[in-house]
Amino acid sequence: MFENNELPPRGDRLAGKAAIVTGAGSRERSAPGIGYAMAVLFARQGARVVVADMDEARAATTLKVIGEGGGEGSFIGADITREEDCRKLAEGCVERYGSLDILVNNAGIAGSGKVTDYEEEVWDVALDVNLRGPVMACKYAAPCMAAGGGGSIINISSIDGLLAGAYLNVPYSVAKGGLATLTKLMAVHHGRENIRVNCLAPGHVHASFTAGFADEERERRRKIGPLGTEGTAWDVAYAALYFASDEARWISGIVMPVDGGLLAATPLAVMGNLGE
Repeated sequence: MFENNELPPRGDRLAGKAAIVTGAGSRERSAPGIGYAMAVLFARQGARVVVADMDEARAATTLKVIGEGGGEGSFIGADITREEDCRKLAEGCVERYGSLDILVNNAGIAGSGKVTDYEEEVWDVALDVNLRGPVMACKYAAPCMAAGGGGSIINISSIDGLLAGAYLNVPYSVAKGGLATLTKLMAVHHGRENIRVNCLAPGHVHASFTAGFADEERERRRKIGPLGTEGTAWDVAYAALYFASDEARWISGIVMPVDGGLLAATPLAVMGNLGE
């Protein structure tokens, strides 16, 4: 596997397709973000990519990398908590590229605390960005996909949306759990429109979201996983590439952990890994 700051090889697995990736701007930190990795990988596999982000400067960094690799992409500024912006994203993709074949609901935000720490603003922001935003993005993307003969929607959840994790982040986890449920509902409701809807649940990935973690915390997260290796944004991006491609034409309605096997284990099964 290439290093975190290297680029993946080129190919044609998404040739002719148009994709939207939300939260695809680069934060220019020590490790690439998941949205950036997906946008770059999709473009290197032949897709024309709408880099959707609130920050145009971050999006410009992603587009620069796409362009230098011979890919095609463009920026649409969008706050996914605004319905009009979600409409603009879907319609803008069709106007520019003639279709909308892939939507990745990646944009997300943290939300900490237990239920007893409830703060209305924290909950509102976590639910708006992590759940309500993807719902609105799908509201406008799905009809565009149906009109074009179908498509693939990929929701980015988290293992914390499936089971209680190491951190007290109930607002985030509840929203991400809702996104996993939304995936299954939409797969059923839109299957006859040839729209596949799947979900990825990243585990202990080191990306821009965790760039501030101390080395000790990263090492603890690495050790606890059955594979004993640290995930990267590219690991998640390659899983998304499969869901986006025609190779996954008969896969819909699943929530797939990308976690090095962590959710396959009980806590006692992996406790010994910490002594390595």
